[in-house]
Amino acid sequence: QVQLVESGGGLVQAGDSLRLSCAASGLTFSSYAMGWFRQAPGKEREFVATVTWTGGTTYYADSVKGRFTISRDNAKRTGYLQMNSLKPEDTAVYYCAAGGVPGRLRVGVLYDYWGQGTQVTVSS
Repeated sequence: QVQLVESGGGLVQAGDSLRLSCAASGLTFSSYAMGWFRQAPGKEREFVATVTWTGGTTYYADSVKGRFTISRDNAKRTGYLQMNSLKPEDTAVYYCAAGGVPGRLRVGVLYDYWGQGTQVTVSS
């Protein structure tokens, strides 16, 4: 059974940092791209960042570029999202996902597996 379990969310103030983790089990983690997506109340899920299978290439949404860093440790089967300089508009449930299609890694529906999400709340 495939499981992706996010952790590290919480309530922080604007300008603070958080590090999200995504622990994978039941799949060959290194065979999948890993992405982070988020969904704010009343809004559609949106792409945040993704990293390719070996970790060699990363992509970011314009809204987080320069503030967020995605990474992965295939030996630990864990992915990470380091979030710095957080803003109130970053408030959302953050989901990690594994899968994706080369050349279309920003498209969430093309990911095979999803975690349950972790809440990030940034107060002003």
